Amino acid sequence: MTILPLHPEDRVQMKKPHPCGGKIFRILRVGSQVRVVCESCGRDMTLDRVKLEKAIKQILTTATDSPTGSN
Repeated sequence: MTILPLHPEDRVQMKKPHPCGGKIFRILRVGSQVRVVCESCGRDMTLDRVKLEKAIKQILTTATDSPTGSN
């Protein structure tokens, strides 16, 4: 099993929607447990990394795609 390259500030789309109806989540913290926040309602939750990787449909944006802000 390969480990998905997840980073803080990545945005992911889940297979099943959150109870509020949103499917887009932003990753806050990565480790053996991953902390994510729903982009629709703002609820944050902590999930096991293995369960989260199975629940992810696709990675929308990664932290490396966004511009760094250092000039």
